[in-house]
Amino acid sequence: MRYAGTSFLSSFLLFLVQPLIARLILPWFGGSAAVWTTCMLFFQALLLAGYAYAHLLQKYASRRLERLIHTALLAAALATLPIAPGEAWKPIGSEEPVTRILLLLGATVGLPYFLLAANSPLLQAWFARARPGRNPYRLFAVSNLGSLVALLGYPFLLEPNLGGAERVRLWSWLFAAFALLCAGVAWLTPKAAAPAPAEEEAASGEDRSAWSLWLALSATGSVLLLAVTNHLTQNVGAVPLLWLVPLAIYLATFAITFEVGPGTGRSGSGRCCSCGCA
Repeated sequence: MRYAGTSFLSSFLLFLVQPLIARLILPWFGGSAAVWTTCMLFFQALLLAGYAYAHLLQKYASRRLERLIHTALLAAALATLPIAPGEAWKPIGSEEPVTRILLLLGATVGLPYFLLAANSPLLQAWFARARPGRNPYRLFAVSNLGSLVALLGYPFLLEPNLGGAERVRLWSWLFAAFALLCAGVAWLTPKAAAPAPAEEEAASGEDRSAWSLWLALSATGSVLLLAVTNHLTQNVGAVPLLWLVPLAIYLATFAITFEVGPGTGRSGSGRCCSCGCA
């Protein structure tokens, strides 16, 4: 249950912060579609960086070093709270806006977002260590459900009922709770058992034959998402939060696929793991 809960909370915060911070800085830069596009660029790039960090940490760090590094980064992220951008970031009219927006986002939400982005693959790896033989990928459905709840909950619940400062405080407190929960999961997860040589050889052969196909397929979905978002914000209208519509559909497809699709490893009992998320 702790893996599913941490996965849901991290993805909820990951996607809640995107409209939250974009709405805060939008009036500073004229409310143009370029602000939304730049924010999407930043979050997509940092999401990829988080995935790369999770991969490298799992591959090269010892179990103890992995815990120490990740806990230290969580503590550093807590020190950056709250995430509200300071008045010093407001443009005075002569600055190049794209670079300023990227620097602003990096300084205010960069490290927390980076760690939230890395959380889903890390949790799946930790779950596989703690529950050998269980399928960890259903956690991906849980994480995408958390993202979808955040995206739909922000415009209909949070924004109408809370001011900007209140939303920032709420997010910051929830991130602090996530950091404590994630650190606890990291230290409670046991060391992975060494795989059998035959399993390593089979996995290596499968990786060599299929990695390019999976990379291309995953990139296609992201490219289509960004293309549709860019078209809507530039050619349909620079309506606040309009880009949430294609992103919500994008997330829903992942939640449905990994929850009920043939690749989730469902057994006859209807449960593929014992994480409590079934």
